[in-house]
Amino acid sequence: MSHQLILHHYPRSPFSEKIRAILGFKGLHWTSVIIPMIMPKPDVIALTGGYRKTPLLQIGADIYCDTALIADVLERLAPTPTLYPAESAGVARIQAQWADSTLFWTVIAYSFQPAGVQSIFSNLPPEQIKAFMADRAVFGRNVTRMRVPEAVGALRLYLQQLEAQLSDGRPWLLGKSTSIADFSVYHCLWYVQGATAVADILEPHPRLVAWMERVRALGHGTSETMESGAAVALAAASTPVSTEEEPFLDLHGLARGARVTVAPTDYGIDPVEGELVLSRPNELAVRRVDARAGEVVVHFPRLGFQVQKVE
Repeated sequence: MSHQLILHHYPRSPFSEKIRAILGFKGLHWTSVIIPMIMPKPDVIALTGGYRKTPLLQIGADIYCDTALIADVLERLAPTPTLYPAESAGVARIQAQWADSTLFWTVIAYSFQPAGVQSIFSNLPPEQIKAFMADRAVFGRNVTRMRVPEAVGALRLYLQQLEAQLSDGRPWLLGKSTSIADFSVYHCLWYVQGATAVADILEPHPRLVAWMERVRALGHGTSETMESGAAVALAAASTPVSTEEEPFLDLHGLARGARVTVAPTDYGIDPVEGELVLSRPNELAVRRVDARAGEVVVHFPRLGFQVQKVE
């Protein structure tokens, strides 16, 4: 089995920055496929069958969705250095989940005030900014967005709490060892830094800013580039990893091989239809066939996703 790591991402994607930083932490070599920020994304949909969140990790004909699962896959392939040190593994996952949801949406509401939008997209013409905002309005239609005043108040409190977390001189959020919590919090604050017109909210927190520099210094590993069409062709020329010998956890009254849809429960809720071939405590996967990508298996984390039988 090839372990070529193909990351489908774009430069200003915060969740992509989370994975790029993890690749740097683990010193991994990877292949970069730059995808569009907004729909249409024909090569992405050829691989996923409908899922459109960024990033995706492709390994041959196996497509991994959502950074919580992608982090676990990278940990499985390169367990040292670990994202889940024994001293903080349980707490690290909890803080990561908080950052990837609560902190993330606070940061988006804060950064997308008019001055922040202009600085984030300063290199784009107004019509492209308008198209991005329209795309995201549809993408996040199930999410109740904070107003800017609430986002300002919440982010100030969160930053104070994170600064206090580092007040004992620890180098990383949960102690002496880097963990998944560092990368989940970092990508949110990295996005705030990119909204330069409103990034001064970080300045009163010197320990937090210094911690961000330590994460940034880990780099992004080493990479080469690939066109998205070539990644689709590579999937078509590959065979998914067999899941037949994996134990099957039935929580839905569904047998292996059942026709199902899998979709996020929060935003970007486009369903992916296929044959349910993997059901672990923390992972689901469906097999599907695409005219261009061939037979692929699309993997999802269990948390944050729902499975429904196709009647």
